[in-house]
Amino acid sequence: MPKSIIKTDQAPKAIGTYSQAVRVGNTVYLSGQIPLVPETMELVSGDIEAEIRRVFDNLRAVAHAANGSLADVVKLNVFLTDLAHFPSVNQVMADYFEEPYPARAAIGVAALPKGARVEMDAIMVLAD
Repeated sequence: MPKSIIKTDQAPKAIGTYSQAVRVGNTVYLSGQIPLVPETMELVSGDIEAEIRRVFDNLRAVAHAANGSLADVVKLNVFLTDLAHFPSVNQVMADYFEEPYPARAAIGVAALPKGARVEMDAIMVLAD
């Protein structure tokens, strides 16, 4: 099955050897996003809630570039350097998603790129 690469300047450019997203059939695999501001490629300033919002904004931008939306996300992986921030993820996520919510995993990690405290990746399935 052919694959297509998704790219947008509305989300941070890849900082390594990966694509922002790859579409295979109706499935889109969104690469991990950290709270980088696309225009500056610097981490957003503010508290953990600001970081989480920036990550969701970045994921939303890539989803839109693939002709989808966060409503099409079926699986979300959340990586946190401190699992004490998980309640903030739930609180902010409610502003970006409606029921039925995607499947989700939350994983505690020792470190993330550029010193970020949160990273998320997703799998999105688009309608025919």
